[in-house]
Amino acid sequence: MATIVAVRDADDPRLADYVRLTDIKLRKSLESAHGLFVAEGERVIRRALDAGYPPRSLLITERRLPGVASLLDSCASVAYVVPDQVAAQVTGFDVHRGVLASMARLPARSVSDVLAGARRLTVLEDIVDHTNVGAIFRCAAAFGVDAVVLAPRCADPLYRRAVRVSMGAVFAIPYARMTSWYDGLAELRAAGFRLLALTPDQSAAPIGAVAPGERAALMLGSEGDGLSSRWLREADEAVCIPMAEAPRAAGVDSLNVVAAAAIACHAFAGEQAPAGRGEA
Repeated sequence: MATIVAVRDADDPRLADYVRLTDIKLRKSLESAHGLFVAEGERVIRRALDAGYPPRSLLITERRLPGVASLLDSCASVAYVVPDQVAAQVTGFDVHRGVLASMARLPARSVSDVLAGARRLTVLEDIVDHTNVGAIFRCAAAFGVDAVVLAPRCADPLYRRAVRVSMGAVFAIPYARMTSWYDGLAELRAAGFRLLALTPDQSAAPIGAVAPGERAALMLGSEGDGLSSRWLREADEAVCIPMAEAPRAAGVDSLNVVAAAAIACHAFAGEQAPAGRGEA
């Protein structure tokens, strides 16, 4: 059960975990130094707790306190209850969901760890937008991808915005970060994965369902530049999402990375998703 503590001063040092949540540079430094991340909203917080992330504290607005009694009962932590204006002063935005949690990070997993037992991977190269990373995790979880592998420069899946957009899918699907971009794909190939590079080039093979039992990795590049030339060369096969002639004639020759990820994950791994899995 959480211990409720009323706080009315935005400069109270006990609220330090929640300072300036919209300042990406500051948050990267602070969260890395203290081994924490922030989850937003009761549903996402519950998913983090269920996944085994230890809570450091909760931050709850006064108006939201009556509605989170069951969360407080299940969270062995301190809950700082603040007026709405104090929450906004501390975090830098209107905390309209009314509840935040500072969570301790678990030890980072290695690529070899998440490859063990996996059949379908999504591999992200240099996707630096947190919203896109969170949405791709949600797509991967929804369609039965077993794990996600990140290139070194990819955005942090546990950054608040990524966690929120994923609706907690970042807690449900194993992931690991490569130690090297240059030769990071070699470990996947050595583990028996066929590397499929998603490209808007319509001359590439249409993406389709992968043979049952085959180990395959779907590679996705950044929103603007797509996959690097090196990763395209290292792929075993380039694949595309077939597009109708009319949209291309109207100047639509590609999809944004999240839409492409949703379609590609469905075609690539959809047969693995168990029936009745429900919301990702």
